[in-house]
Amino acid sequence: MKLLRQTPPEPQQLALQLDFFSSDASARPAVDQPAPKHVPGSGKMPQAPATESFLTPSEPAPAGKPSSSGHRRLQVGDHLLEYRLQRSKRRTIGFLIDEDGLRITAPRWVPLAEIESAIHEKQRWILAKLRERRERSARRLQPQMQWCDGATLPYLGNDITLRILAAQSAGVAFDADARELAVSLPPGAGEQQLKDRVQGWLQTEAKRIFAERLPVYAERLGVVYKSFALSSATTQWGSCTAEGKIRLNWRLVHFAMPMIDYVVAHELSHLREMNHSPRFWATVQSVFPEFQAAKRVLRESGPDTLPVF
Repeated sequence: MKLLRQTPPEPQQLALQLDFFSSDASARPAVDQPAPKHVPGSGKMPQAPATESFLTPSEPAPAGKPSSSGHRRLQVGDHLLEYRLQRSKRRTIGFLIDEDGLRITAPRWVPLAEIESAIHEKQRWILAKLRERRERSARRLQPQMQWCDGATLPYLGNDITLRILAAQSAGVAFDADARELAVSLPPGAGEQQLKDRVQGWLQTEAKRIFAERLPVYAERLGVVYKSFALSSATTQWGSCTAEGKIRLNWRLVHFAMPMIDYVVAHELSHLREMNHSPRFWATVQSVFPEFQAAKRVLRESGPDTLPVF
């Protein structure tokens, strides 16, 4: 659940966003940097490994000067960082990472030296986000799952193998010991029929698992939920209404149990705190202490890592 920096949800419902399912999840600004008369200079801060580069063109231009593409470059630790500078009427220095890299928006009156000092101050965030963008781009280049006999797909944090059997009637059977999912299909069945059978099985498994885990965390939190249903949302891992109606994304079944438990605990915690205040996160932590690690896994696992149905 990485809960995105986002516009406030509707008053009667809080949803756990899928960081990567958002149409532009990577293009979310950091907290704006104030633009005072003087921005502190760069201190000694932890740096990303020196082997990484965040330049777009292959031939570097002198640091501190604009390149032929209109981008500027600045030496940040061991990295020559490229960024786009946009002047505006805003009162703060804003940082944004999108598919084109780093964009900085700054007031017209702020000198370039102060903008670059702000870059040094925010370098950990900038380098980390650029590294995440590069990794996402690399994952997109990986071949997608081939729906055939012997293919693998994630289930509860581990891979299982598909076995396709010819039969007059369709059916699905899972061998937990062999970690194989046998799908029986009539002769001539197409790829979409295979996908539909596998998705149906995964959704059945998700419903069974959610039904087992919700009561566990509801008891620990001392709350009562009214109902739960599966969700196929592309922007939320789960949601909870003030009336106690829970919706959980069936795709969570691809992940290990701690990630499922985190989303369950997160949504049920809203029945005590319908917000994302410090008290809410303290409530989540009281029943799921390792929630930060689970959030990180969900944040780093994009749709390009999951099968396409």
